[in-house]
Amino acid sequence: MKKFSIIYVLTSILLALSFTSCDDYLDVNRNEDAPDYVEAHLYLAGIEQEYFGLYWDIRALAPLTQMMGTSSYSSFATHYYSLASDAGGELWRMVYWNQGMNLENMIHQSEAAEAWHLAGIGYAMKAFSWDALTKYHGEVILEDAFKPDQLTHHYDYQEDVYKQVRAWADKAIEYLTKADNTNYGSKISGNDYIYSGNLDKWIRFAYTVKARNLASLSNKKDFKEKYYNEFVESCEKGFASGDDDAVLRIWGGGADAAESAYNNFWGPYRGNLVNSYWQHDYAVQIMTGTIPVYDDQGDKVRIEEPSHAAYPYELAGPEINIICDTLPDVGHFDPRPLVKLATENGNPVMVKDANGASKVADWSKDVYTNRDTLRSWTFVGSGFTSASGPVGTAPMFWGRREAATSAKDGDGRWLYRDNAPYIMTTYAELLFDRAEIEFKHGSKAKALECFKKAVAEDMKFTAKYITKGAIVTVSNVAYHQGDKVDAATFNAIANEYLAGPYVGGLTEGTLTLSHIMMQKFIHLFPWGAGEEWVDQRKYFYDVQYTGDYPGTGNGWDLSTVEMKPEAQKVFKGFYLMPANVQGRRSTYNKYNNGSPCFRVRPRYNSEYMWNKPYLEQLKPISGMADNYQCSIPWFAYPGDQPK
Repeated sequence: MKKFSIIYVLTSILLALSFTSCDDYLDVNRNEDAPDYVEAHLYLAGIEQEYFGLYWDIRALAPLTQMMGTSSYSSFATHYYSLASDAGGELWRMVYWNQGMNLENMIHQSEAAEAWHLAGIGYAMKAFSWDALTKYHGEVILEDAFKPDQLTHHYDYQEDVYKQVRAWADKAIEYLTKADNTNYGSKISGNDYIYSGNLDKWIRFAYTVKARNLASLSNKKDFKEKYYNEFVESCEKGFASGDDDAVLRIWGGGADAAESAYNNFWGPYRGNLVNSYWQHDYAVQIMTGTIPVYDDQGDKVRIEEPSHAAYPYELAGPEINIICDTLPDVGHFDPRPLVKLATENGNPVMVKDANGASKVADWSKDVYTNRDTLRSWTFVGSGFTSASGPVGTAPMFWGRREAATSAKDGDGRWLYRDNAPYIMTTYAELLFDRAEIEFKHGSKAKALECFKKAVAEDMKFTAKYITKGAIVTVSNVAYHQGDKVDAATFNAIANEYLAGPYVGGLTEGTLTLSHIMMQKFIHLFPWGAGEEWVDQRKYFYDVQYTGDYPGTGNGWDLSTVEMKPEAQKVFKGFYLMPANVQGRRSTYNKYNNGSPCFRVRPRYNSEYMWNKPYLEQLKPISGMADNYQCSIPWFAYPGDQPK
């Protein structure tokens, strides 16, 4: 019996149903639970809720970007993964199956009914989803995607997919601004869990999708002539404030929720981050200003008598640690690690009293607002595939090393909370994109303006999701629930940081691309790992090479990746796993031929089961090759993709 590609089965089923035309009273086998026609607006809520799939694939993306270490998706942390696996394939499933024909039906039925606004929302989501899909996988199936009469499907090259993403966004804008005589009532607002039917926000979302798409092309030699004007226009008409952030609301509820999936994928109730995912040491280093010095042999320089036990190595200077110097004995304090990073429940132990004398911390008084207490928290990052990092063992994201429990963790904290929304894209991200493009192709003054706004918006974004902390006692042990700083204290410290040397003190002459891209990393941590991976691949992971792009013998060999000197890096302190520095020095899988990963393969149980003939034809590296995951995507090339 012939097999059908799983992502296209729904199309075939619906086509077969459309040929059935029995009278209702003869249709005795009709399944009321699987109708052959659904009113267009009823698709909307289900299509939106499928965006939780973005978080599923952050299990692969966060390790690839050194936002997280993992013992679960360890193959992605080491830049190679088994061909015969659906791991990292949720985005593919979301676009082709979970949203798939549901989104197609919503759009086409709305167009037929001249319900232009609902169709416009559909096109805006379609543009967003496919933009994420092609950035993740590279070549994807577009023209053949939903043809019911085919068992195999051609792949479209990324340049063509990019154009189509922007065309869909333009169609969304056209429909959303078009006169629409449909009497929707609450059909949109009651089913829209992103913008509650606010059409102005959907229009700005569509423009933001265009800007996000174009920002990934910033390394193109012809960007200024071909893309710059469209990018700037999209930014100007995109998000206007953090109120426009695209976030998907969910119910939460912990064990009381009607369905487990009503809780956020990262919340303690679902337990997906329990002691198998940790904050990576690179993320901790840049957020806390603790990038170390390496000697000529690539080893860290150990301090004989360190002032802080958690940081026993000599730290690089302000030209490398360009985000902050958060350590307790230094004056500039970035409050974001207190919220974005996890800390052990057992810290802090000692704080200072009003007279400056040390005392044992009284958690009932000293935790959430006391500056000395807040400075005393220690942040430990993991390795690539183990919680053990360069200076200790990283806690899980709720602040401990043991399984999550409702008694100890409540409903979680910040974005790692049962009822936290799923973050899709933000105003701050748009500002960082604008800062990067202006820095490289436009005005340094505009770049500086956008950069400062972007960091300020990240502070607002971070504070928005702070949950009030509490201290509970379980079996005579005190535990923190929620965040370890309150919003008012966070905002006060944030304002001081923004006025300090790392943001407010920068000028057109001192602002660098590294300031922009590393602050963007912090904003995207870890919800935006997909866009962070775009940035890292766009700058070729700061690999040392000559010519247009790196390759074997020109950036890496079978055992070592050659990294750029710190002065030339975009991402200061960043080293891939085979780099010759302490804490790295491990080789990639032999099938990578020394290369880091540049794309994720299409989903195994659809494409590698039934679509091998067209995978074989892909260039410059065949989709059936052992190192297809190392094929550099079109967006990263300064010119055309090699044929």
